[in-house]
Amino acid sequence: MSEILVATGVDLSYGNQPAVLDAHLSVSVGEVVAITGQSGSGKSSLLYCLAGVLPVKRGHVRFEGRALGDLDDDEISALRRERFGFVFQYGELLPELTVEENTALPLRLAGQRKGPALAAAGKVLERLGLGELRERRPGQVSGGQSQRVAVARSLVHRPAIVFADEPTGSLDSANASAVLKEFLGLARSQGTAVILVTHDPAVAAQADTRYTMADGVLSPRGTA
Repeated sequence: MSEILVATGVDLSYGNQPAVLDAHLSVSVGEVVAITGQSGSGKSSLLYCLAGVLPVKRGHVRFEGRALGDLDDDEISALRRERFGFVFQYGELLPELTVEENTALPLRLAGQRKGPALAAAGKVLERLGLGELRERRPGQVSGGQSQRVAVARSLVHRPAIVFADEPTGSLDSANASAVLKEFLGLARSQGTAVILVTHDPAVAAQADTRYTMADGVLSPRGTA
C-alpha cells in the first residue's frame, strides 16, 4: 500500500511545555492506525498536528507528498474540508440542522447543491441504520445514534483520511463496539484511512497498526 500521510520528527510545545517529542508515523491508503495513551500523554495534540490544525514546532507532516507547513491558510482549509474527515468524542453536531443536513455538511461546504448532497447523506445514513432518523434534530436522538451521525458526516464526502479523537469515548461498551464496527467497516469499504486516538485497548485492537504515547513520546506497538 502506498503511503498517504507521513510525519517525520514532529515536535509540538505549549509555551515551554513539550507536548509531542520527535514523533514519526506513516499511514497508508485505507489503513486504520490507533494511538493509545493516558490523558495528557499528547495523543490528541499529535492528532491535530497530523490534521494540520496545530502547527508543528519542528519536523514535517506530509499528505500525499505535500508538507502541510508549506500550505497557505486557504489551501489547508480546502484540504481539511475536501480530503479530511473528523470525528470527535461528543459528535459535535449542529443542533439547528437535521440529522440529514448535519451529515451532508461536508458536501455543502465543498459546493455541492443541496439536493444531491442530501441524497448522498441519506445513502450513508441508510448504510449505518439511521435512515428513519434523517429528519430529526440532534437533540431528538440518543448518544449512540448521534455518534453514528458524526461517523456518517466524516465519511459522506469519501475523504482520503479521517481523524478520530476518542470517537467512542462518550459511549457505553455496547454502543462503543457497534459504532466502531460500523465506522471502520464503512471506512475500509471506501478505502478511507483512519487515525484514531483512544484510551481503550479494545478500540485500538481493531486497528491495523497501533502506537502508544506517553509523555509526548510515540512508540510503535506492531501490526494486527
